[in-house]
Amino acid sequence: MKANSLKRTIASLFAASALLLTGCDTAKPAETSENAGTEAARDTVTAAETTPPKNTGNADDSGINEMTALEVSVLMGNGINLGNTLEAYNHQGYLNGGDPTSSETVWGMPTTTREMIDGMKAAGFDTLRVPVAWTNGMNYESGDYTIDERLMNRVEEVVNYALDADMFVVLNDHWDGSWWGMFGSKTEETREKAMEMYKAMWTQIAGNFADYSYKLIFESANEELGDRLNDKDVAADSGSLSRAQCFETANRINSEFVKLVRASGGKNADRFLLIAGYNTDIANTTNDLYKMPEDTVDGKLFVSVHYYTPWDYCGTKAVDSWGSPKQYDEMNNLLKSMTKFTDKGYGVIIGEYGVLTDGKATPKPDTDIYFANFLNNCDLYNYVPLLWDCNGLYRRREYKIADETIAKIFLDRSYSAQSSLSEAQIKNNAQTQMAEDYEFAEERMTDETDIQASDDTAVAWIMYQSADYGMAYCVGNTYDPTNKSTGVKATNALITGEGQYTVALDFTAAGIAKGVNFSALGIYNGETLFPGYIISIDSLKVNGEETELAGKPYTSSDDGKCTRVNLNNPWVPKAPDDGRTADGSIEGASAQIWTPNNNKRIDTIEITFTYMAP
Repeated sequence: MKANSLKRTIASLFAASALLLTGCDTAKPAETSENAGTEAARDTVTAAETTPPKNTGNADDSGINEMTALEVSVLMGNGINLGNTLEAYNHQGYLNGGDPTSSETVWGMPTTTREMIDGMKAAGFDTLRVPVAWTNGMNYESGDYTIDERLMNRVEEVVNYALDADMFVVLNDHWDGSWWGMFGSKTEETREKAMEMYKAMWTQIAGNFADYSYKLIFESANEELGDRLNDKDVAADSGSLSRAQCFETANRINSEFVKLVRASGGKNADRFLLIAGYNTDIANTTNDLYKMPEDTVDGKLFVSVHYYTPWDYCGTKAVDSWGSPKQYDEMNNLLKSMTKFTDKGYGVIIGEYGVLTDGKATPKPDTDIYFANFLNNCDLYNYVPLLWDCNGLYRRREYKIADETIAKIFLDRSYSAQSSLSEAQIKNNAQTQMAEDYEFAEERMTDETDIQASDDTAVAWIMYQSADYGMAYCVGNTYDPTNKSTGVKATNALITGEGQYTVALDFTAAGIAKGVNFSALGIYNGETLFPGYIISIDSLKVNGEETELAGKPYTSSDDGKCTRVNLNNPWVPKAPDDGRTADGSIEGASAQIWTPNNNKRIDTIEITFTYMAP
């Protein structure tokens, strides 16, 4: 179905049904609750102390039910998360008498009100994702998997706010104290309890919302469905699953989710369902080990992934710029790979993305061009983007996005703003803008002191991330000299073969670099152009002083392309069997050969190394 005809049909349906919406909010008013964050204002809230009347959304939404996930993706527009709120974990406090509205403020968010959700809709968001910690109200340690009625009622109240605002809603189980690690327990009984609890949880959720609008979508899990099935937070003996078994278990959980919801009655028999990807990571979810579950109805499944790439820019303070051609390529290629699912008829929802701001309304530099290219990709491939936000860009007490540039980006991407455009027009606009932005990115590459990477060029550099995540330079297997904290000066080396080379970093103009969280010496294209070569560290100077190595270095590769020597990598407990060393033995080799004082300021790092043929 063409997007424009689809939109016009549903627009008329929504207009008619909107007249039938009722704001059933007769719950008893509660005392005001103070935000646990820095803002001191108080919110008047409505507590779910009594069972709220059922508001199942649009009285007639059968038109949505007749669509496929790919068609509904158009109507879902762009969306936002109600982050750090109903998934704020206060399990013991809740069981000891706390109420839902106070629990949802323990991570610094204000208590959710109808006006906040109405403001999200007015800001151009057509879909609201509501992360929930269901074990907050579940005494599961004692084997009781009953969800406290007060929690269920409060979630329902918030869902109703969004449905009344004519939004789609995505509802999930989110981190939830990391109980998911029970699936990786060495004890079969614990693993069985995990599945029993998962089924009990979704039996209650699906049953409670069985007659709700088709605009309510259930999501099977969050980022925990993958490697984190081995988390030890709750199950100390977890960690028993191999990576292949993690994939198998994740696939089985998703399969049970679909079967359970379909059998739970009401509109759940053909409700749209969102299936969590593996770690909600694109590369893992497009892995052939990940399988979408079978379904009894056609065209009703979405797959969920998250996008925070590169993390140093999106999630830390260190990298405060984005927009090199390599970064555009990375985003465009990763997002395009999800067409593996749309080509098979599955919808794709980017359940979280963002450039995080630590609760500040002021966006990072280049957030606008990052969002623009991301949303152009979503328009091009018909993905549904859901912004992760925790009272940051969208100010919940002000009911708006404070930054005017960012506000316009989201308002222009709303369903109503694009409803007059055909599918071809939307895609053409996206492609045109992406091409123009890429051309501009190439023009921005003006620092001629940096060696530019190409397929036939090998470049050596120092990857660095400070202990407080406040300073960084080009962390990862891809050499990109623009991926850095502003002001960092790098001396990189063009590798032409065997010989001695020197690389360096100077942080003096960038601010304070304190200690080391991660560092490595990398050679981009080293494995491709100089296979089997070995790096021997001749000298490590910090602040101009020679530093003795704390261990034996080894040469290796994570991706079969970039050669590296880990200087300080706490995530690698031991040297791999295929590690290469100058003496031919990995005995005594370590990924932590530099162990600085993390309270000490680092102004400069200089490494001299010899590159040797095998």
